[in-house]
Amino acid sequence: MIKIRAFRAIEDLDSCKSFAEGHANVLRDYGVSKVTSSSTDWFYNPAAYVMIAENKETGETVGGIRIHIADGVTRLPMEDAIAIVDTRVYDLIAGYIPVGTGELCGLWNAKSVAGYGLGSYFLMRVGISVTNQLNLPTLFALCAPHTLQISVEKGFEKETSIGNEGTFIYPKLDLVATSIIIKNTKDLPGALASERDLVFELRDNPNITRMEHGPKGSIEISYNLNF
Repeated sequence: MIKIRAFRAIEDLDSCKSFAEGHANVLRDYGVSKVTSSSTDWFYNPAAYVMIAENKETGETVGGIRIHIADGVTRLPMEDAIAIVDTRVYDLIAGYIPVGTGELCGLWNAKSVAGYGLGSYFLMRVGISVTNQLNLPTLFALCAPHTLQISVEKGFEKETSIGNEGTFIYPKLDLVATSIIIKNTKDLPGALASERDLVFELRDNPNITRMEHGPKGSIEISYNLNF
């Protein structure tokens, strides 16, 4: 069984370290030494919130995702990443701060659970589901090509006002990232109906155990999503 639990970064330093170590291992497998979302500065950021996936039997950390709230004090990871090639990202994020926004970032899952959809399906849904707790009506992200369609199905759309119609060479020359946004996290009007229903179920039942069905098969997940 997999357990996914939510916590504020500054309240659980040991779990933050486990998250960062697992994320770094995955990045190395892709030949990437570092990305802005892999920095450990977020351990001490009161505007950073974490959802971590653990093997309930072994205690192994097998995946995770974070939300950083745009508070006008600490820049979002995507701001530092994109500003290298397009400084317009600063004004873009600043324009959404009065409304309430943040970034879904740091998504990863371990090889031991590869193929089950833990990262791009279940953890991404979790990240979107908790935006109501964090009072974030809008949500940004950077995604890789293989997760773009999955993200769109969950309610994201391309943010084309920056970069090359929203795309960037990142985090290294042979990889491409796309800036995406959900402009209405409450209702998710752009999401597939099935995805919307799954997110809403997690909002209504943040502490639930259910059998999830991914590309490789079924996996039981226990959710504990209250901050």
